[in-house]
Amino acid sequence: MTKLAGWTQLDDQAVAYARALAADAVQNAGHGHPGTAMALAPVAYNLFQRHLIHDPSDAQWLGRDRFILSCGHSSLTLYTQLFYSGYGLELDDIKAFRHAHSLTPAHPEYGHTVGVEMTTGPLGAGIATSVGFAMAARYERGLLDPDAPAGTSLFDHWIWVICSDGDLQEGVSAEASSLAGTQGLGNLNVIYDDNRISIEGDTHLSFTEDVSARYRAYGWHVIEVPTKSDGNVDLEALDAAMISAKAELTKPSLIRLKTVIAWPAPKLRNSAKSHGAALGDDEVAATKKELGLNPDEKFAMPADVLAHARKVKERGSTLHKEWDIKFATWKSANPQRAELLERLVKRELPSNLESALPVFPAGKDVPTRKASGDVIAAIANVLPEFWGGSADLAESNNTVIEGAGSFLPSSSDMKGANPYGRMIHFGIREHAMGMIVNGITLHGLSRSFGGTFAVFSDFMRPAARLAAIMDIGSTFVWTHDSIGLGEDGPTHQPVEHLAALRTIPNFAVVRPADANEVAYAWLSILRRNKPAGILLSRQNLPVVDRSTHAPASNVDKGAYVLKDSSTAAEVVLIATGSEVSVALAAQTDLEAKGISTRVVSAPCLEWFNEQADSYKDQVLLKSAKLRVSIEAGVAQGWREYIGDSGIAISLEHFGASASAATLFKEYGFTSENVVSKVSKALGK
Repeated sequence: MTKLAGWTQLDDQAVAYARALAADAVQNAGHGHPGTAMALAPVAYNLFQRHLIHDPSDAQWLGRDRFILSCGHSSLTLYTQLFYSGYGLELDDIKAFRHAHSLTPAHPEYGHTVGVEMTTGPLGAGIATSVGFAMAARYERGLLDPDAPAGTSLFDHWIWVICSDGDLQEGVSAEASSLAGTQGLGNLNVIYDDNRISIEGDTHLSFTEDVSARYRAYGWHVIEVPTKSDGNVDLEALDAAMISAKAELTKPSLIRLKTVIAWPAPKLRNSAKSHGAALGDDEVAATKKELGLNPDEKFAMPADVLAHARKVKERGSTLHKEWDIKFATWKSANPQRAELLERLVKRELPSNLESALPVFPAGKDVPTRKASGDVIAAIANVLPEFWGGSADLAESNNTVIEGAGSFLPSSSDMKGANPYGRMIHFGIREHAMGMIVNGITLHGLSRSFGGTFAVFSDFMRPAARLAAIMDIGSTFVWTHDSIGLGEDGPTHQPVEHLAALRTIPNFAVVRPADANEVAYAWLSILRRNKPAGILLSRQNLPVVDRSTHAPASNVDKGAYVLKDSSTAAEVVLIATGSEVSVALAAQTDLEAKGISTRVVSAPCLEWFNEQADSYKDQVLLKSAKLRVSIEAGVAQGWREYIGDSGIAISLEHFGASASAATLFKEYGFTSENVVSKVSKALGK
């Protein structure tokens, strides 16, 4: 029996049955990843039973620790503990593993299974996102209880992660782990399952670095836990490592745990075959014999073992009640902060947010990135929970919150360092930035954003996609949104990016036409609390005169009639971003030629698609003879709006190193070109 204080034979049996459940569930499904879940069963059980602060009766309890299974393919590692802990999963759910419509899909899915804190599966995403969780925990502490000594606030808690070799091979984990060390995230504890096995075999085929040395170089607290001589996990040593990790408050901790995959399967342990395939009936039966279980029983779960495991609910309830007592004291002593917390929990916005937005007068050209910076500053004055930064491009992205301090640990010697600062310096780590923003959003109370150039949204696509899958309000700021950025040339000029981003389901791509559209775009993004990217110009754009054009508040509809024709429109020009000013100029010239023309600003096609068909028909005007899209990117996706006989004024090749004015003229984004194409199409 394991020699841990308070550990009983029933705990040993719970671990044994957890290993058997992993083997049975994959065998029953016919596919899956049994080996890691078998090896990690004692690790996850010890964590959930003895260290993780959680209350299965209230999965959203503010005082809970967060657990993230970064190696999402080993989902049974988590599902078994959710079943044992009483989160709502039962044995039938384990039997339905990987079956259609079950609560136990192949990879854990946020919002689908109670107790799952984030959707994992893409390796590296979990550990990278966990850095955002840990940063959010510190920032929220600053909002609610900033003066409490370290480790004493009721808002202090740990972020626990289990990750694999694959997670640490992915570049995004390196980016995020490096930043976590700089940030001194002592609330982040990562258990690294070092089993040296992946699909292709021994990881030393491609992964021979000294991971411990790398993480020490990042500034992490590294603890190495050996494997027992028989290949089993040394639970006593692991438990001591967990205690040590919790005691380290100034550095993130990496617990490097050497395991034997599929232990104790007699033939397939420590083999690649046990990583991603069912063991086979004979090997499952033989494994159960090794565990001292009945080889003929499938999905066995003795009532006394489950009842013992579910005593963790009593522990969680007690911890929750103790927390509630402290919370009541805190509320009494901090009424204003308590009022703020109530709003944050409800994800509500202050009633004065819209009135706080800047209004930009017509007559002065303003880059939309500059307007966005002004809007961010205005929002920050009203929303203390609003914070963010850039991948080392804050001055270019205009993502600076002036006077807000840099989010850095108190040990930092950087000017303006503040453990509760609102400016995040992500460094040149776009992929990690996206994942970290997701983690901050998932943590639940604050609202964050991360900025870079639009062309580098390619690096962030996995994070944007995960935000869309999880349906969370992550916001990405992408500036320098077209060939209009000019001389930096084709490597920096996004051409296909708008279309590519629009292909992500449940993701809003917002490209405002002028400064006032920017203000209302930000308002809509915050109100909707859904995944979105806002794309902004480097170059100056005219501020539309709203006394003669439709109000910018129409942005929330996704597309609207910005300037209607003098008579029934023959032509509808549909444009986004910087090209809206081209459409307005073309409208003037076409009207002068006797061609009645409507201009539609379409800052967000996804929001437009949400509108009633009657509104969409009213805006796009079915009776018009010709519809024209104008956007400095590939035309993919526009046929739906302009029809088969419409004209797409687009860019089907890469840009060049030249000024914005030169490129727009050379590539046809001018009033003259629009008028010429429309006139030709109408035979005028």
